[in-house]
Amino acid sequence: INAEYMGIVSGFMDWLRVAAITGASAVALGAFGAHALKPRFAEDPASENVWKTAVQYHLGHAAALLFASTSAPRPHITCPLFAGGVLLFSGSLYLLALTKQKFLGPITPIGGLLLIGGWCSLLLK
Repeated sequence: INAEYMGIVSGFMDWLRVAAITGASAVALGAFGAHALKPRFAEDPASENVWKTAVQYHLGHAAALLFASTSAPRPHITCPLFAGGVLLFSGSLYLLALTKQKFLGPITPIGGLLLIGGWCSLLLK
């Protein structure tokens, strides 16, 4: 087994782990929002909608990251774009729903651009 092959296998396993953690955290945060934050969201339905949007994109892109880690033509490009996009897009929305700090708003579209970049990178050969 040569070093190049081991690097490819190692990179695949690393991104597979990131995808697993991303998916598990999406489910956990969805459950947290549905149960632990239920009283808070009863008083603030707009924040609940923001939280649900964060969970939706988080979980959907966990699945995209899983796919990319195993099948993308350039996983070294696609996977970081998806992971960074989830972190910035969903992460900023989670924080916005909890804190109402408006400075987080401009971070969300940056994450969205990274997610779009991840999808576009699937077109590369």
